[in-house]
Amino acid sequence: MSATLRTLDAAVSDADLLSRTAVAVRAAGAALRERFGDVVPYRTREELMRALAENDGTALGILRPALTRLRPDAGWVEDELDGGALPPGEWWVVDPAEGNVNHLHGLPEWAVTATLVRENQPVLTAVHLPLTGETCTALTGGGAHLDGRPLRVSPTTDLGLALVATSQARPDEDEAVVRRVGSSITAMLFGALVVRTAVPATLHLLNVAAGRIDAFWQFAGARADLLPGALLVTEAGGRISDAEGRPWTPRSESFLAAAPGVHAEAVKTLSR
Repeated sequence: MSATLRTLDAAVSDADLLSRTAVAVRAAGAALRERFGDVVPYRTREELMRALAENDGTALGILRPALTRLRPDAGWVEDELDGGALPPGEWWVVDPAEGNVNHLHGLPEWAVTATLVRENQPVLTAVHLPLTGETCTALTGGGAHLDGRPLRVSPTTDLGLALVATSQARPDEDEAVVRRVGSSITAMLFGALVVRTAVPATLHLLNVAAGRIDAFWQFAGARADLLPGALLVTEAGGRISDAEGRPWTPRSESFLAAAPGVHAEAVKTLSR
């Protein structure tokens, strides 16, 4: 591990903290990249869960000590399926292998994320894509960046010309949520130009922040899915709400991130 991660002062600025967080997610991503390649075989759910846990453990073995050095008193959340509000104070919300199932199948859509949450508001986030070497960062009030270059959401103003995306429901999701996901995809197929459906959510939200796609929505969802992208999109000039257009919080039952020009039309489409 680098000297930067070994000699840390707890009293650093958020901007300095973000740069050091980015070092940590890059180190964890490098370890996962070494494990990436052939499709990992599994025949049962138990074998799948063991393979997922091995990837998580590889990244967490780097992330947890590094981030704990940065903020020794911060709480720690590493279950990427957890949802809802956090207790008061500072928390690290980490997804050590965002898109882990893609990694196991030799697909390129996966990342490492770490977000510092303060009083239930994301303060900073770092998202590293090991296969491209790209790192996206965002700091409250400091903008969103891709390898130091500012990110801005799309100028699109017509949902009919928009690329939109969603993530599928979890395998154990409530049936009502699964049906709502399906009906929302149908509505967007009629309303938008192109609809993309895939995991993980963070990569869709990164693309919203970068102006590559125009809107992303999701029902239910976990903190680790949404907090990094919520900060990236907000700092890139996008709008965040629930699917009905109300302010989004980690307690919300839905999530919408969009370029300002299509946000209202997306809300209307998802409400049909």
